[in-house]
Amino acid sequence: MVADGIHEGKQYPCWNPVLFRKDNGDVVLFYKVGPTPRNWWGLYKTSKDNGKTWSSATRIPNDLLGPIKNKPIRLPDGKILYPTSFETKKTWNSYMETSDQDLKNWQRIKLDNGKYQTIQPTILSYKKDILQLLFRSKNRTIIESWSKNNGQTWSALSPTSLPNNNSGLDGVTLKNGNQAIIFNPITKGRNKLGVAISKDGIAWEAAVLLEDDPDPKGEYSYPAIIQGKDGLIHITYTWNRELIKHVVIDPSKLKTKPILNGAWPEE
Repeated sequence: MVADGIHEGKQYPCWNPVLFRKDNGDVVLFYKVGPTPRNWWGLYKTSKDNGKTWSSATRIPNDLLGPIKNKPIRLPDGKILYPTSFETKKTWNSYMETSDQDLKNWQRIKLDNGKYQTIQPTILSYKKDILQLLFRSKNRTIIESWSKNNGQTWSALSPTSLPNNNSGLDGVTLKNGNQAIIFNPITKGRNKLGVAISKDGIAWEAAVLLEDDPDPKGEYSYPAIIQGKDGLIHITYTWNRELIKHVVIDPSKLKTKPILNGAWPEE
């Protein structure tokens, strides 16, 4: 047990854990505690022994939340950039946060959400200080925003060509420079889950369909994706709200097909 959600004598849910390794090797666990996503608060714990033991919890200051679902990234200057969002009963909005390596000096970076209802962004990295955000949305499509200065400022949110079913996604920049995302390639339900690859974050190709359940009640959701030191891609996701499934992929063996008009290609 790492966190129990007990606050002022009451038991609350612990939400959306996110792991991150600092430059000094410490592992940080970011998570939320609270009765609902509309009134939760952000905390973190650190481990100096790869998760065997953990520090006491520290609350993130200034009513900031830390990463909501997906992992932060390290910027070239050493700062940590967090993909963040908040929810109310009427609206969803996304924004960014930063801190230093000591998890101090937290700051908030606004995004121009416009008309789009988004949460749970994921960050992809490119050359020349370019970053891309991809968002879960209520708009039947994955939404994006771009930065040309390592996340200091961002373009207004706009739709991509990829569908979204109001479910979480995640992405990772691979060592060869390609981008990989794991998402539900449909606009309704959560019974399909696939991996797509892109060189530029604009044109995406279908790599592998991990789940294709004919039962519309099937649910494969809340995916996470990383690339290990050995180059293999590791993916975890919720399997029918019963188990957590772990999939390992060798990216050198992937054969891709273009995703045209948002439709996953037939086998």
